[in-house]
Amino acid sequence: MRALGELERELRTGTGPVPAAARRAVRTTCAACTGFFVLLYAFDRPVAATYALFSAVSLAGLARIPGTGRQRAAVMARLLPVACFLVIVGTFLAVRTWSAVLGMAVVGFCVAFSSAAGPRPAGAAPGLQLLYILPSFPPYLPHTLGERLVGTLTGLLLLILAEAWILPDPRPATYAERAAGAAAEAARCAAALGQPPHVLAAPAADRARAAAEALRSSRVPEAERPAGPGLRERAMAHTGLAARTLLSRLRNLPAPPAGREPRQAGLDLLGAVRESATGTSTLLRDGRPPTTDSAELLRLRARNARTPADLPESRRRQAALLEVADAAVALRTAAEIAVEGRGAHPDADAADRFWYVRQSTPRLWWHRLAAHTGPRSVHFQNAVRIALALAVARTVAGLDSLPHGFWAMLAVISLTRTTAVQTRGTVRSALIGTCVGALAAGTVLALAGEQTTVYAIVLAPLMLFTFTLGPVRGVGWAQALFTLVVAVVFAQLSAVTWQLAEVRFLDVLIGSAIGIVCGLLAWPRGAQEELGRAVAGLLRACADDVESTTAVVTAPGRLTDSPGDEEHRVRLTLTMAESAYAQYQTETQRPPGPGADWQAAVMTGHHVLWGGGRVLGSADGTPLERSEAAGLREYAARVAAGLRRAAAAADGPRQTRQGPPGGTEALLPGTLPAPTDAAPPDAGPAYFATTAWLDSLTSDLRTIASGRAAVRSPG
Repeated sequence: MRALGELERELRTGTGPVPAAARRAVRTTCAACTGFFVLLYAFDRPVAATYALFSAVSLAGLARIPGTGRQRAAVMARLLPVACFLVIVGTFLAVRTWSAVLGMAVVGFCVAFSSAAGPRPAGAAPGLQLLYILPSFPPYLPHTLGERLVGTLTGLLLLILAEAWILPDPRPATYAERAAGAAAEAARCAAALGQPPHVLAAPAADRARAAAEALRSSRVPEAERPAGPGLRERAMAHTGLAARTLLSRLRNLPAPPAGREPRQAGLDLLGAVRESATGTSTLLRDGRPPTTDSAELLRLRARNARTPADLPESRRRQAALLEVADAAVALRTAAEIAVEGRGAHPDADAADRFWYVRQSTPRLWWHRLAAHTGPRSVHFQNAVRIALALAVARTVAGLDSLPHGFWAMLAVISLTRTTAVQTRGTVRSALIGTCVGALAAGTVLALAGEQTTVYAIVLAPLMLFTFTLGPVRGVGWAQALFTLVVAVVFAQLSAVTWQLAEVRFLDVLIGSAIGIVCGLLAWPRGAQEELGRAVAGLLRACADDVESTTAVVTAPGRLTDSPGDEEHRVRLTLTMAESAYAQYQTETQRPPGPGADWQAAVMTGHHVLWGGGRVLGSADGTPLERSEAAGLREYAARVAAGLRRAAAAADGPRQTRQGPPGGTEALLPGTLPAPTDAAPPDAGPAYFATTAWLDSLTSDLRTIASGRAAVRSPG
């Protein structure tokens, strides 16, 4: 009853997997059948008709481009030249088996590796693979290239029109709108903190936490995630991170000392944060600059940094307020870049944080792709795996003259998963579905014979049923129904017998076997193994950055020696860890159930980068007292040691299962009180900025440790 109620609600509101699949099925069927019927029956062009149908199916049925219909149409329009290029290359390389195999390996790798550029290229990759596979088989007929291109363009143009205009999808909230809501919530928090008792009440803190959680990648529709390598995508991702950081800092702002009113300078700074966050919300929501800029916030931030408070407790709150102001400035700057692009002009002190503003678009793409060029990148691993499987499948099809060999390669790209366990499970369901579909297709072909009118009448409703039910019920149903579809299609192109269904099952069996073998040979554990290595590398880089940054603060003579190498390592390892974590979330976990809190480890990398910048900005060259410097170095050493122990626990399946030596507390930086618990009476802003940063990293280590404790707990 509950499932029926959920289905009824989905159908009524137009949201959910069933209505979404039905809308996409209508668009796919309209585009594919219109191009196929017109070119086949009106113009008698069977080659063009075949390419029109499979082009539409490739980017609508096989590909999984995220977003609404109009968003997908925009992506497909940009892919038109790529699709034509793949058809041309596939046609001319089909002259020899060796050239077809070589082209399959190179093109297969390049198309699969494009997933490093974000979810939309990743979703389009399987469909583009099919567009190259289709013309790369004998017979070698280069004189039909024009007809192939006509069919490809016809099918894709019809699909673009269908996606854009037929049954529009409900528009979800964009990432900019989510970030605008988070900025507005930050403004409300800042206003509340400016009033007695100057701490957030529980309901306000809960709203702030919910607004921050709404910006997590796992809670944002894939099409709305700012994951691309371009300037605006990077800036929008930076905006989300700054909004989450600002909300966190506001929630955790220390209360004023008991019995004392907060300093007016601090209240003025909170007021400037509120104004800035309100302006940022307007900028993100309306896309136009607000009437106020960040000048007042920057002035008040500098004023608070120059005039330390009287009591150590007040200076601790002052350091936390400066972190709040820094997050608000970063949020405003990132939002301006995301909305205005290169028209935005960040302040000079933000040049390192927003380094990508100075880079050209090709350079930014190069940064993204170069970062993933290596065996430690999950995108590189997936590209090698799929290229190897496609090359082997094309070799088998060429040497054994496998009839309809492209079906075997279609099975490779549609059934191969990122882990061997997932591939085996998918193949098992697919083979059962293909067997059932082959039996049904053989029966239909035997009964209908050469009655092409019957096949033409059946094709449209069958495709509609296939592309509605397949995505919802799973790969077994999809393979069974698609086997029927291809049988009905080829029965209209040439005379066929029931043996076509037998060939279809044989091809899927061969392609599945190749996918399983290649999956076992090439990184069979997928991101589940790579994630541990990536997180371990990230945490070790964080440990080095913590020590080097603290050394700069405690040794003013080294202020010119910025720890840029360590920051670069953190950025690079953070990119690898985030991509591995994104893939890890899509994989079936073994063993199932809750695992280590990998996201907490990834967020630690962000906190190290952002906090390190704030700490270095607070160091004005004034020497710290010997006791202050020693206390900071000791605290940083304990935090760095905790990060390295957490890295050792994450590095490799054995350590991950067993946990670190000494249990949960071994991950923590020790049991001694933090230096802020007994601050020197004359400690300056740099001291409190550094300890606030180290306190936040200590909290991150506790979060990581609690996640591992939950894994080891028998409950």
